[in-house]
Amino acid sequence: MGRRKIEMVMVKDGSSRQVTFSKRRNGVFKKANELATLCGAEVAVVAFSPGGKPFSFGQPSVGAVSDRFLHRDQRKPNHGKSTVVGSSKDGACKVSILTQQLNELLKQLYDEKKRGEMLEKAKEKSGYKAPIINEMGLQELGELKGSLERLREDIKARVNEMEASSSLLLLAKKPVHESERPVAKKVPKSYI
Repeated sequence: MGRRKIEMVMVKDGSSRQVTFSKRRNGVFKKANELATLCGAEVAVVAFSPGGKPFSFGQPSVGAVSDRFLHRDQRKPNHGKSTVVGSSKDGACKVSILTQQLNELLKQLYDEKKRGEMLEKAKEKSGYKAPIINEMGLQELGELKGSLERLREDIKARVNEMEASSSLLLLAKKPVHESERPVAKKVPKSYI
């Protein structure tokens, strides 16, 4: 159906309202993080869910930004330079770098979770049931090791066969020109 403009009125259904709040809250927090990362701005966002539960995001922290906003911290405007209350500029840089690293790790974690879910679904569809190694005895583990070694050797042999076959196919497809053909030399009768 694509994107369409949504009329800005309060969502009537309570469960739909909660879902909308969660999605939009995450979007607002993501945009606030991008603003802080790209521009070096100090950002704080506080939101209360329809159920009254508070959610907040702050860069460097909600407390630092709110103190500055309420004039408790009498620093002069820093024109885009991120600073942390009671620390040096190096500390602010470290916080910014650590925040970026955390965001990258969270994205990797999310991607790996999705990949794991896809692999689990594929495994269930194929009907594969892996042996539970923790429940195996010493003899069973030895048998499993042997079968895995045999499988590895079979795979190596198959790879070698495939490489040999592809080499032969490449040689068979290569045209032989007249100038490349070996010329048969006449052998003197004295050598025969």
